[in-house]
Amino acid sequence: MKPLTITSRLEVYETIEEVPEAIQELMEKAAKVRDNAYAPYSNFKVGAAILLANGEVVLGSNQENASYPSGLCAERTAIYAAGATHPDVDVLQIAITARSLKHQLLSPVPPCGACRQALVEYEVKQDKPIEIYFMGESGKVVKADSIGDLLPLVFDNSWL
Repeated sequence: MKPLTITSRLEVYETIEEVPEAIQELMEKAAKVRDNAYAPYSNFKVGAAILLANGEVVLGSNQENASYPSGLCAERTAIYAAGATHPDVDVLQIAITARSLKHQLLSPVPPCGACRQALVEYEVKQDKPIEIYFMGESGKVVKADSIGDLLPLVFDNSWL
């Protein structure tokens, strides 16, 4: 037996004001679209803003359904929209923000496992890392240089 150690390097900013101005603007767009989330069951709203290499910003918010598995997270809503409307354009950055209608979210909220898998697919497809920033409704912001930092031992098309 040989142990395997996996490490990820993340940056933690104390406030949104500490991140680069361009990321503040991207996060502001994510916060604005977060308000469009359809979340009558969880009361948990998420917004995602994706910056593409052509300068376009693609937005997504979570969309719930009474049949719970039929809903879709903000991150996948945005990345699939980017893939559908700009299939050959690289994804540079994604900003994600979450808000609960039940209590204040001050801790950064990372993407769920399904969203990490969907996002890493685009990173593998373009063979370039995607920077990801995530936060609650305020407070600290976490940055990863790559989706792969959030999903080690990625399952990709090399296994198929």
